Formats: sequence, C-alpha cells, structure tokens
Amino acid sequence: MAPKRAEEMVREMAYYDPLTGLANRTLLKDRLTQSMLSSERSGNRGALIFLDLDNFKPLNDQHGHEAGDLLLAEVARRIKSCVRQIDTVARFGGDEFVVLLDDLTSDQEKAHSQADLVAEKIRKLLADPYVLQTAAGNLSLPQTIEHRCTASIGVAMFMDKENTVEEVLKWADLAMYRAKDAGRNTVCFCDAQMWSENTTRQILEEDLRNAVLNKQFCVYFQAQFDRQYRVIGADALLRWQHPSRGWVSPREFIPKAERTGLILPMGLWVLESACLQLAQWAKNVETADLTVTVNVSGRQLAQSDFFEQVMATLERTGARPNRLKLEMKESVLLADIESVIAKINALKAKGIGISLDDFGKGHSSLCGLNRLPLDQIKIDQDFVRDILTNPDDAAVAKMVVALADSMEVAVIAEGVETEAQRDFLDSLGCHKYEGHLLSPALPAHEFEVLVARVQA
Repeated sequence: MAPKRAEEMVREMAYYDPLTGLANRTLLKDRLTQSMLSSERSGNRGALIFLDLDNFKPLNDQHGHEAGDLLLAEVARRIKSCVRQIDTVARFGGDEFVVLLDDLTSDQEKAHSQADLVAEKIRKLLADPYVLQTAAGNLSLPQTIEHRCTASIGVAMFMDKENTVEEVLKWADLAMYRAKDAGRNTVCFCDAQMWSENTTRQILEEDLRNAVLNKQFCVYFQAQFDRQYRVIGADALLRWQHPSRGWVSPREFIPKAERTGLILPMGLWVLESACLQLAQWAKNVETADLTVTVNVSGRQLAQSDFFEQVMATLERTGARPNRLKLEMKESVLLADIESVIAKINALKAKGIGISLDDFGKGHSSLCGLNRLPLDQIKIDQDFVRDILTNPDDAAVAKMVVALADSMEVAVIAEGVETEAQRDFLDSLGCHKYEGHLLSPALPAHEFEVLVARVQA
C-alpha cells in the first residue's frame, strides 16, 4: 500500500465514522473550536444542532443491527442534504448526530432564524418513511423493512470564544432533551434562562443528596381538628432547612426527590420520625389518642417490600398501628389498582388507616375508588381556597363529601384558613379540618403546647 493511501486511512480512522462516513466526535470538536475562533474574528454567529432519533431501538430489537446500520446511514445522507458544504455533519455516537452551522450572520435574530430553518428542514426530512433493504435468515434472502423514525432536536447558538466547546455541546444536548420532554419530533433552542434553570436544578439535586446524607430534614406537624377545635391528629410534613438558602419549599424539592429516587430514603425517614413521635405521644394522656398521617409517594408504594418496611418501622419504634395513617394521592392509588388493593388490605389488616389525597384533581373512575378500602378522603386545599367565591370549587367539595358518605369513610378538608371556610364546609357535612385557621405546621414540641392549650 502506498504511504499516502496508508496515511489517508489512518486519518479516516481517527476522524471519521466508519459506518456513515461522517465526522466523528473528535473531528467535530476540532471543527467547533475553529468555528468559534473564526466567529471571534468575523463577528458572525454559529449554531450547533444536536439530534437524537426517537424510534431507533425498536428497529434494532426487531430486525437486528444490520437494519439499524442501514437506517443510520440513510439518516446521515438525509441530514447532509439539508446543509451547506461549509457545514459539518457528525455522528456523535449511537443514534446521536450533530450539525455545526458555520458563519451564519452577525445579527442575533437572523442567525436564530437561519438555524431554526435548517433544524426544521432536518426534522421534517427525517420524519419521512424509511424503506430499508436487508438480508434475512441463513439464506440471506432480501427483506424490505418499512420504518418510521422521528428526531428530537436541540439547538445552541454561539459566538466567538466566550464559551467553551464543552459548554456549547452541553447547551445543545440540554435543548435536545427538552425537545424529548416536549413530546419528541420537535426542535428546541437552549437559551440563557433554560441553562440557568438546568444549573439550578443540578445544584438542588446535589444539595438534596447531601441533605439526605447529613440529615438536614425535620418533620413538622400540621394540626387536624374537629368542629369544636379539638386536635384529633396531625399531618407529618417534611421540612428542609438548607445550610445557606434557609427553608426550601416542599413544592421545590419534593418533585426533584420523586424524579431522582431520593424520595425513597426521605419517605422512609419521615415514616420513622412520625412513628417515633407517635410512640412518644402514647405516653402522654393528652396526646395518646392522636393519629399521625404520613404521605406515601408512588415510588414508595411500588416497592415490593413496602408492607414489610412499614411493619418493621412500627416494630422498631413501638408505635401503635391504629394511630398511623398512610396518605396516598389519587393517581398513585389507581395506577396499578390490583397491586395497590392487595397492599392496602394487608396494611389495614394490621390496623393502619388509609387516606386519599388530591381527590377531584385527577380523572379516576368512581368504580375504581369504590374498590379501595379507604378510611378517609381529603378535600384538596386548591378547592378550599376559593370555595366561597368559586361555584365549581364548592361543587367539588360537596361531591367529595357525598362520595365519602356513600363509601362510609371520613372526610377532612385541608388548607382551611378562615372561619367562613370552616362554616361552609361544616354546612356541607365536612366536620374535620386542617389549616392555618387553628395553627400553621409546628415542630413537635410546639405542637404539644398547642394540644395542651386547645384541649384544656
């Protein structure tokens, strides 16, 4: 082999993808570096388009890697047909492709439009049907495969060397995942706000992990009371005091804990803390008959050993099962109703109460609810907030009370803040409440003071 040809082959192996003939990751990063330097000199902007195929794995699983390779080669050809000679198309790995649009224009809005035009052109062309010719079986008979495959596309704009190559790639990758979250087969741009929000979420996730390790959480107790304002129980609420940010709202950190799976150790810790408190309160005549309600997430309930975890916690803490209520959201209870019913029946057989939260906010069937062995249904605070002024909210509250009566279960309203709200709920037949009308959520020792005061 001639030395020149050998040198060319080495270069191809180093810088090009052997399947598609496109630039590989190494060459793309080199081209992006050069583009950013050129942008610094010319003042023109560039764009990086990051795309991931939405329906690639099923093709591989059903027809094998040969069909997948044929699709990737056709995707590469279609993408190249949408761009200019000066642009770079690269296979980033697997079914991910990157397009570098070089030397657009100095005008920010026009450059954005140019990149959007190319991205949309690629998206539409990739969504067209694919007809793949491959061999089948040991006889290598030809097989025609018809396949549809869309792409989720993220776009990041850049100018000069203000940001690094890795940062621009991260922006485009983030925008691509936003496109997937938006329903796939779409184009999303990464802007400063999106990047800032993502950075904030990443920091929050890391802080949450540290909070679990360093036990930065505490449990507050929201008093539940009857029409005579006697405290009948408490809702155990997780609170987080961040070392530098102070108190972080549960609306901010609970969804993140759900997504990351951190809700599992956190939920178990809340259950343990609540049961320890129940055992302590059992020693005092003023608090011995109180119940404590603990929220259970869908991830917790889905665990195969959830029942065993609850029973082990009760045994370890010495709490009485009939003083504990587990509260679950409507959507969680009905997601896998057969499995849920079996778990709830096992818990109820031990004396543990079951409360339904968020009722009326989902789309459950009453037939499904009638099969659940509930002890209590909660009227959500979203309906209580405007119950005096919004006829629809009042109608939902009335419906919940009627349903609870028909199922012969208790009903309690959350978020009760005024006497007028309490009186209206009382007139509907709801005689148990929780909310700031009596007291905000309190740490255990302050809650005990409240109980002693109102029970006197």
